[in-house]
Amino acid sequence: MRRFKILAVAVGLTVAVWAISAFTMPGSSANKNYRKSTGNGFAVIELFTSEGCSSCPPADELVARVQKEDADKPVYILAFHVDYWNRLGWKDPFSSADYSKRQSQYTTWLNLQSVYTPQIVVNGHKEFVGSEEGTLRNAITAGLRATPAGGLTLNAQNSTGHITVQYKAEGAGKNAVLLLALVQKNGQTKVQHGENGGRTLSHVQIVRNLQSVPLNTGGTGTANIALPNGFNAAGYEVIGFVQNTSNGAILAAAKSGFDMGASK
Repeated sequence: MRRFKILAVAVGLTVAVWAISAFTMPGSSANKNYRKSTGNGFAVIELFTSEGCSSCPPADELVARVQKEDADKPVYILAFHVDYWNRLGWKDPFSSADYSKRQSQYTTWLNLQSVYTPQIVVNGHKEFVGSEEGTLRNAITAGLRATPAGGLTLNAQNSTGHITVQYKAEGAGKNAVLLLALVQKNGQTKVQHGENGGRTLSHVQIVRNLQSVPLNTGGTGTANIALPNGFNAAGYEVIGFVQNTSNGAILAAAKSGFDMGASK
């Protein structure tokens, strides 16, 4: 486990939203792209990891197993590759300063002294070392048994140069935002330098773009997410979750694939 001392903890989520507009969700359940939270519990698993960290591959392997074993459950994995270990000789191609800032925000919400990798946060309130399988399994079980505070419906459409996501959030309350993550389902890197130099690392559920949508204007709308280079709709999905910005608690979550026929 590697720790990184925080110089400035109070970092907000400042990822831009391209477009938000009101809309009415269709009543038909036939559209396969619409994904609604089940009304039962869920587990949003945020893994903060880095290809420049020698302690991280076991955590990456753990969430890959969970992804496979819990594929039929409302378990949503988000791998955020932080950038602060890039200085150790290898620049993680999936890393972003935005994801480091998101991890730093949890130090405020959870009263932590520093950030470290690998770290897992479940449903915005339970954090632990990312390779602790027993702790993760228990946190998932607790999340699935809990009663969610809200509901979320998503529909993602592949448009030219971006993804258009229609959303409907229910029961969000005050101080809530909708986070929309464009997730690459699988990835692999041959690491040339640094602590993992010479290794080929495999990843799942890699966050490639994150949008923060304020919900103070209502719980329905549309947001656009920019596409990364090499985007292939079959290899991506959108995961959304509603989060309380006062304490970090995640209130609802859902995901959506893409209408392949709508690809342009």
